[in-house]
Amino acid sequence: MKAYFCVMIARYIAQQIKDRLFKGKAILVFGPRQSGKSTLIEETVKKLGQPYSYFNGDESDVRALLGDPSSTRLKALIGDHKIVFIDEAQRINEIGLTLKLFTDQIKDVQVIATGSSAFELANHVNEPLTGRKYEFMLFPLSFSELCDYHGLLQEYRLLEHRLVYGYYPEIVIRVGEEKELLRLLAESYLYKDLLILEQVKKPALLERLVRALAFQIGSEVSYHELAQLTHADNATVEKYIDLLEKAFVVFTVPAYSKNVRNEIKKGKKIYFYDLGVRNALINEFKPISSRTDVGALWENFFIAERKKYHAYKKTGVHLYFWRTTQQQEIDLIEDDYGKLSAFELKWSARKKVRFPQTFTVNYPEAIQQVVTPDTMEKWLLYK
Repeated sequence: MKAYFCVMIARYIAQQIKDRLFKGKAILVFGPRQSGKSTLIEETVKKLGQPYSYFNGDESDVRALLGDPSSTRLKALIGDHKIVFIDEAQRINEIGLTLKLFTDQIKDVQVIATGSSAFELANHVNEPLTGRKYEFMLFPLSFSELCDYHGLLQEYRLLEHRLVYGYYPEIVIRVGEEKELLRLLAESYLYKDLLILEQVKKPALLERLVRALAFQIGSEVSYHELAQLTHADNATVEKYIDLLEKAFVVFTVPAYSKNVRNEIKKGKKIYFYDLGVRNALINEFKPISSRTDVGALWENFFIAERKKYHAYKKTGVHLYFWRTTQQQEIDLIEDDYGKLSAFELKWSARKKVRFPQTFTVNYPEAIQQVVTPDTMEKWLLYK
């Protein structure tokens, strides 16, 4: 599978990772399976021209060797290598303590770990590695990265294709095989980290839930309604959505409220990190010209791209939507430490947009932006 990634598309965080090598800290890279984490680290390390030790946490013998090691054993395992790459590190018990041994006891070695599930890796490394780590997120490819690869015009021409098939590296590179590969991704890799956890007792329920979420992108979700749709209880739905977030399948955007009368305060919208995965889950690959959900797809696309933008730029900006009980709504609110930007997302530039008076009166300093596909690069390009 990785052979197809030889068509190397430069990733935005590659230079950031390179700049932090050999600074006395572990480097952690989180992100979905198949988003290109292994390829990114392998290419970064190869450019250094140094041999390195590679361990894959999906392999049982690796888990046994690294699960409860001593510094003596670690030194024996890596020999003279000065770089250690631990892939799928979330599978290794007490991986945080292992990484701590590298940073504290084998100081001339750079350890890099990747993980496709935040719940395991983050929980195991946060306390042992306090002050000893650099963290990065790697998402599927982005609009900006592909503009750098083959130009803005070409990526604009491919926008409708991206809304259907998404941005996973293998999907982008293996043109003509998108449907088959996305179905495999959705069926196999998507749930791999979730199904090995004891918390997921009902995989069939998980599949029903993620399909229900796929039909509701762009709409406010109700855990109670989802529970009824999937024949589950509210607590199970909430727990499974939390796990889907931590496995980088979906992300939640909460409602924005400052106690203005009639504002919805506890609402949530749920979007997919990748639209190709979303469409594969509901087996819907019709072209944009034949679809009725193009508005929701465009909204999910732009908000997911902004989420990547802020994560890569480390801006600290929080994403929200805004709605009142009278159904006045704004698609996206960005809170930059108190400075608000309000985005209305329209697939057609011909549609007139008027921001709700309730919002403009109560948030007069908010910057108002109308975004269509024709103008999106202003907010999506990293450079």
